[in-house]
Amino acid sequence: MPGSKSSFNMVRKKMKRHWQLYVVVLLPLLYLVIFKYIPMAGVVIAFKDYNVIKGIWGSPWVGLKYFEQFFESPNFWLYMKNTLGISMYGLLVGFPAPILLALALNEIRNGFFKKSVQMVTYAPYFISTVIMVSILIVTLSPNVGIISKFLQLLGVENTNFMGIPSLFKSIYVWSDVWQYTGYGAIIYIAALSGVNPELYESAKVDGASRPQKIIHIDIPSLIPVSVILLILNLGNIMKLGFEKIYLMQNPLNVSTSEVISTYVYKVGLLSSSFSFSAAIGFFNSVINLILLVGVNYIAKKLSNSSLW
Repeated sequence: MPGSKSSFNMVRKKMKRHWQLYVVVLLPLLYLVIFKYIPMAGVVIAFKDYNVIKGIWGSPWVGLKYFEQFFESPNFWLYMKNTLGISMYGLLVGFPAPILLALALNEIRNGFFKKSVQMVTYAPYFISTVIMVSILIVTLSPNVGIISKFLQLLGVENTNFMGIPSLFKSIYVWSDVWQYTGYGAIIYIAALSGVNPELYESAKVDGASRPQKIIHIDIPSLIPVSVILLILNLGNIMKLGFEKIYLMQNPLNVSTSEVISTYVYKVGLLSSSFSFSAAIGFFNSVINLILLVGVNYIAKKLSNSSLW
C-alpha cells in the first residue's frame, strides 16, 4: 500500500507539472470517444428490425436475419470478388510505388530538380475526389478526350474507356497511384533521412555501387516503416473509397465496379433499410479486424516490426 501510494503521488506530480500536454492529448481523445467509440453502440441495429419511431432499443430483435439476407444475395460473391479484386490490385501496385519514388528521390543530388519532382508528385494529393473523377471522365471521353484524340490520329476509332468493364479496375487503381504516390513517399523519405551517413561512407570505402547501397542500406532501413504501413493497409482491405467508385460507375461498367460499399448505399440506405446496411458494415469491420490481427501476428513472428 505505501508503495502504491507513493507511485500515485509521483504520477499526480508529473501530471500537474505537464498539465498542458495532457490538455493537448485530451482534445483528440475526446474526439475519438465521442465520434468513434460511442457510436459503436449503434451496431446493435444490425441484429434488430430497426424502426425510426421505436428507436434503437425499442425495435424488435431479428438475430442474424440481415446477415443471412446479405450472404444469400445472388450477387454476394460478385461484390466480394470486385471488392477484394480492386483492393488487392491497388495494394500490389500502390504499396511499392511510394517506396520506389522515395528511393529514386533519395538518389537525386540536384536539389532544385529533387524539390520540383516532389512538388509535382505531391500536388495531385490535394485534388478532391469529385474533381479527380471529372478529370478521368473528360480525359477518357470518346468524343473530347485527349487519349481518344491521340488514338484518332493513329487511325483507331473512338473508344469509351469508362464503359469497358475490364478496364475499370486499372483506371481506378492507376489514378489512385498518380494521386497518392507523392504523398505516401513523404514517410519513406523521412525514414531515409534518418539513416546514419557513416553507413554510406563505409559502403563507399568498400567500393559499393549505388544499386548495392540501395539494396543493403536503404531498403533495410525502410522495412520497419513498410511493415507497419502494410499491416494498416491490409487492415482496410475491405474498405474502398466509396465516393470515387460511385462517381466512376455507369450502366456499362457496373458488373466490375459494384462493390460492397456501393451496394450498401443503393440497397441499404436509399431504400432506408438501415439494419441491412449496418449488418454489412459490421461484416466488413469484422473481416478487417481479423486481417489486421492476423497480419500483425505474422509480421511479429517474421520480423521485429508490428503494431503491438
